[in-house]
Amino acid sequence: MERLTPVEMRAPGRWQIGTVTEIVTETPRVKSFRIALPMWMEHLPGQHYDVRLTAPDGYRAQRSYSIASSPLDTGSIELTIDRLDDGEVSPYFHDVVEVGDQVELRGPFAAYFVWRGESPALLVGGGSGVVPLMAMLRHQRRTMPELTLRLVYSVRHADDVIYARELRGDGETLLTYTREAPPGWSGHTGRVDAALIAQAGVDPVHGVAFVCGSNPFVESATGLLLDAGFAAARIRTERFGPSGASG
Repeated sequence: MERLTPVEMRAPGRWQIGTVTEIVTETPRVKSFRIALPMWMEHLPGQHYDVRLTAPDGYRAQRSYSIASSPLDTGSIELTIDRLDDGEVSPYFHDVVEVGDQVELRGPFAAYFVWRGESPALLVGGGSGVVPLMAMLRHQRRTMPELTLRLVYSVRHADDVIYARELRGDGETLLTYTREAPPGWSGHTGRVDAALIAQAGVDPVHGVAFVCGSNPFVESATGLLLDAGFAAARIRTERFGPSGASG
């Protein structure tokens, strides 16, 4: 009988059963799930996990979700899931999963869209595209607060802001509302534009940029970053949508 080493048992490609220990409602359509893992591995901010559901008849649905938690949260991960009405996995998490339930998952995966703390960074997120960026921000706060990280975050309405309790108004986070701003709002409104990118104040020569959101959002933001002086090699993008990472 083959015996697996501890490292092999924790290999990212191996499925494992995690236990949901906490559920936080972020917005009317977004929830965060803290999941304890028996074979936990330290991840890099920006990586994701695959989640798999198996129906009684054997049918399986699988989706990938970005990790929202810092790698310092040993033993567990946080997945923030946006409910898609026509999805196969996200409605189950929103309508069925409770604290104490078990879910099947494997990871962490991805090597390109990750931040290793090697340089200052400008994070540009649209909607639920903020999730992997939040992992970077949370980790920077705990490990290298002296390093510049700025988040430019675009949402439609005030109740669409994920992680609202954690976002700071001291220049770390620049919010913009594209449809309707909350009463009394004096900040930016409308789509992310050149002025908002410039306001973030990240040096395009020495910094790196991460962009996550829908295809149109990523295309527009990437163009703005190029115009701002970021070299293409210093811009990393991740896209989501009907055929993307979540559903």
